[in-house]
Amino acid sequence: MASVEECRAALARLVDQFDEIDEADRAKHVVERTVSCRVSDLDVTFYGRLTHGGLDPFAEMPPPDGKPADVKLTIASDDLIALVDGELDLARALLGGRVKVDASFGDLLRLRRLI
Repeated sequence: MASVEECRAALARLVDQFDEIDEADRAKHVVERTVSCRVSDLDVTFYGRLTHGGLDPFAEMPPPDGKPADVKLTIASDDLIALVDGELDLARALLGGRVKVDASFGDLLRLRRLI
């Protein structure tokens, strides 16, 4: 099991990876959404925001508006790190139940194109 700090670092790498996505692709596929990532084995949730400019850094504090996230991910700590590091395929992780996503179908399709 990875630590909270290792998960925080993995999410920071994910933010960096989103910054590398071509601006035209982001403009085509990104719709502004709030995102939560619950790390199930550590019982911690990180919150972020996906925008046309990229992915905002994740924090452990929920957004001040108190609204639930538009896209909710649930994943184990080791799987989060493997996913961000490219060692775990998102589609296989979803099909295998290692990653759970609560989002609209359209948001799922958009995320799939970006990850």
